[in-house]
Amino acid sequence: MSWLLALPLLASWVLVGGVPAGLKAQVSQKGLEYGRQFGLKMVMSMLKKNPIPDIQGSHDVPLLGDVQYSVTRIQIDDLQLSDSAITFSKGLGVNLTIANGVVLLSANWKLRTLFGPDGGTVDIQVHQLSLSTLLGFGKEVSGRPRVWAARCRATIGDILLKFHGGNSWFYNRFTSVMEMLLQSQLNKQLCFELKKGVDDIAPVLHAMNVSIRIDPFAELDYSMVNRPVFGEDRCHMDLKGEFFTVGQPRTTVFTPSPFVLPQQPGSMLLLGISEFCANSAAAAYFFAGVLRRNYTDEMIPKGIPFHLNTDNVGMLIPGLEKAFPGMPLQIFVGARKPPALSFHPDGVHVMVFGSIEVCVVLPDGSLAPAFLLNIDGNFTGQFFLGPVSSGSSLGRLSGLVHLQNFQVYQGWSNIGDVKVEFLENALKVGVQLGLLAVNQHLKKGILLPNVHNISLVNPQITMYQGLLLVATDLRYELPAAL
Repeated sequence: MSWLLALPLLASWVLVGGVPAGLKAQVSQKGLEYGRQFGLKMVMSMLKKNPIPDIQGSHDVPLLGDVQYSVTRIQIDDLQLSDSAITFSKGLGVNLTIANGVVLLSANWKLRTLFGPDGGTVDIQVHQLSLSTLLGFGKEVSGRPRVWAARCRATIGDILLKFHGGNSWFYNRFTSVMEMLLQSQLNKQLCFELKKGVDDIAPVLHAMNVSIRIDPFAELDYSMVNRPVFGEDRCHMDLKGEFFTVGQPRTTVFTPSPFVLPQQPGSMLLLGISEFCANSAAAAYFFAGVLRRNYTDEMIPKGIPFHLNTDNVGMLIPGLEKAFPGMPLQIFVGARKPPALSFHPDGVHVMVFGSIEVCVVLPDGSLAPAFLLNIDGNFTGQFFLGPVSSGSSLGRLSGLVHLQNFQVYQGWSNIGDVKVEFLENALKVGVQLGLLAVNQHLKKGILLPNVHNISLVNPQITMYQGLLLVATDLRYELPAAL
């Protein structure tokens, strides 16, 4: 009877002092109720996929003597749980109650009486199914969730049997005895099987992913850092919310600062993204080497009347042509350190610390460093979230980025002082042109990676000092395997 586990799964699987978190999630009663609604679909899928254990035994029946019976190939035909409710239990977990539930089943039956063996099919109607259970939630050391049945009460008020085939016309006269027997047996097993089923979830949760690879360079760790906190109408969960570079040892660069989610009722889920989370993403890409590029003359399109050599660049920096006349160049552009992000009511502020190193390619192929320029830029951005039509993506991120300040200064030089004023203006124009392309791309939107077949519905981003808040409803699509 482990199929009875399916009933408490009407609760949502989205969980919500301690260790500071990079991400905070809050699930509302509205979100929990949605979990109950799609949970019924999950229950039916599970029941169709997983066989119900056979029932067998024996009982002394008047006129029939010792009756040995077995009920096999039990199949759920209908499940009616319209009178059900799911609520948060403050400080404890999630309460699930079912009243007047109806389950319609069909199966094969076999009997052995003093008249010999017999068999056929049987329709089973379970009425007045009542269940009340408290599911407790916690966390493992690994940051994965734990769930257990902390309390359970369950009864079946009535069972109706109707036999078909064989001598069913005769056995149907004695169904009341079999119904009482089956009802008594099930009432003893309901809570035991439910708790056993909940325990069977442990291996699934233990193997659950608590990180997601964003791309070949960065992955996000969203494991739990504290136990979920349950209120009367919501559940809070603290997540690590830290990005790491793929393929490198996980080293924490920053320390998260405590923060509190603002009250914003009406949505299923609130997700608070801290500056710690955003800056760990910037650091992950920096240490992956993504923020560094090398440029050579061969990379310039043939139609452009400009070559990356000392003759052309020397028009901007005369000392370069004088020191190395008519020689090709190689330029290294990259970040000196990870960008610094901060959240403000007017948007995301980004400070970029870059450099341009110019090297001369000597006849033997070796490089002679000529000079290095440091480039510091301040940018602001506004970002928006939009829904997608299917669960193939979490949502669509769009936005707009503006340049606020741009400064170029000499780091070092082997060719004398480099006059940076003209270069600064030229590079600023180049950055502005680059932002046009970036904003065109952001206007179209970027699809966010799929997370457990969940999509955002009516998402809204609100900026606070030190916090980016996403308020959204959710849509969950059952995996095709179910």
